[in-house]
Amino acid sequence: MISFDGRIALVTGGGRGIGAATCRTLAQHGAAVAVVDLDDDPAEAVAEHIRAAGGRALALACDVADRGQVESAVERTVAAFGTLDLLVACAGITRDNLLFKLTDEDWDAVIATHLRGSFLVARAAQRHMVAQRYGKMVFLSSTSALGNRGQANYAAAKAGVQGLARTLAIELGPFNVNVNVVAPGFVETRMTRATAERLGIDFEQYKAQRAAEIPLRRVGQPQDVANVIAFLLSDAAGYVSGQTIYVAGGPRG
Repeated sequence: MISFDGRIALVTGGGRGIGAATCRTLAQHGAAVAVVDLDDDPAEAVAEHIRAAGGRALALACDVADRGQVESAVERTVAAFGTLDLLVACAGITRDNLLFKLTDEDWDAVIATHLRGSFLVARAAQRHMVAQRYGKMVFLSSTSALGNRGQANYAAAKAGVQGLARTLAIELGPFNVNVNVVAPGFVETRMTRATAERLGIDFEQYKAQRAAEIPLRRVGQPQDVANVIAFLLSDAAGYVSGQTIYVAGGPRG
């Protein structure tokens, strides 16, 4: 049985979707959770849900592309809970377009949030994990890392996250810090709803189309991904590091 009793977790992008499901799951298994999101309101809503269920949670607003804000969020977490054991880098945005329409700003925004954000929060968190010789990190990638039309920026960022995690697993392994990646396929979130809107397709119709392409014949839910993240953060996965786990309802890669 997975238990995070006494563990302290920080989840970026924790106010919505996969991040919110992850925060709730970790709290249900005993972790105190810092719910970090760009916006105060969704972060506080998730933190309040955890507290109402008897858990411990702290809501923090943070732009993960801003070094100062990231380091402040980590230090505020440690100040509130005493340490930091578990990190999930889940914050993400999309700015989809075909290459000839993709602007510099759309490229930079996606790379900054996904790739720079993962780097910044990992660098800030590892200081505490290395000092205590214990830590678990999970980064969020995507099946889009394998290539996806209209997502050159997103695919590049998500592929970069995988390379970052593999390198950190090598560097941090001697300090008993595990680093892994979860790469979801199609998951029903606000982000995939926005994709359907961009394509001019009804979301229910879009989900049905995508489900027909998936071996399990259904789209993923945030909880499907949160469950895998929780396993990788647990001591049950203590000998797993530097891996990318595709959570896509069928084979990828």
